[in-house]
Amino acid sequence: METSLASTPHRPSPYVIAVCHQKGGVAKTTSVSALASILAGEKNPTLVIDLDPTANLTASFGMNPAKIRRSAADILLGNDSLASVCLHTRIPGLDVIPSNADMNTVSRFLYLRQRYEYLLQSHLTQEDLSAYKFVLIDCPPAVVSLTVTALTAANLAMIPIQCEYYSLQALDTMFRTIGAVRAKTNPTVGYRLLVTMFDARGSLHGRVLEMIRERYGNALFETMIGFDSKLRESQLAGIPITIYAPKSRATQQYQLLARELYAYVEKQIVPQET
Repeated sequence: METSLASTPHRPSPYVIAVCHQKGGVAKTTSVSALASILAGEKNPTLVIDLDPTANLTASFGMNPAKIRRSAADILLGNDSLASVCLHTRIPGLDVIPSNADMNTVSRFLYLRQRYEYLLQSHLTQEDLSAYKFVLIDCPPAVVSLTVTALTAANLAMIPIQCEYYSLQALDTMFRTIGAVRAKTNPTVGYRLLVTMFDARGSLHGRVLEMIRERYGNALFETMIGFDSKLRESQLAGIPITIYAPKSRATQQYQLLARELYAYVEKQIVPQET
């Protein structure tokens, strides 16, 4: 299946998704890796950008962050363009802007740069990015300048959440941040919640899920990602789950998520008939 993304006066393609949450361990990086590999595999050229100093997304594509000479840090510091830093992955149509240890410095001092919020957005509107249909940005597990930069560049904030108290508690900070970004730098950014690591074996996650649906139902993806041991195995192998275990339950769920995302994106950017 190939989706058709129309350009709009407000946002040229590609469609930019910032995957973010203040809390770590919610399958943020795993979701970027899996979803990006599916999008690219369905003839949607996709770019992923690793803004997390831990560089887990970079490693998930079999790259060694310690050997990466140029990274997203060089782009945000104004030393390089996206095209010069971009690396190909083993998946046709999927490229990555990697992370390395230099991102630790950027994370601490980016806010000191004038109009730092727009640094990534200015790169993503360049003509040499028009070949991509999607850009997925993996944000650090904190609300810092890197997250604000990603949200300023994004059409959509995808927020992975677990059906657990601490994950829900951190949502308040994310919503305040999105509200501030809308008020100051990007009034059109939307958001959708993605339930991850869902455990249907007990009653706790089911009860919390009902609470989430009651409070955030209109902003919740219908697709949920459950527990799957193959996800951890794929991380150790440095291969996206969709390649490591294409018939796994997790791969099937991320494929359903891709279907849902296509429908959402088309609804957002294709003019509706009157």
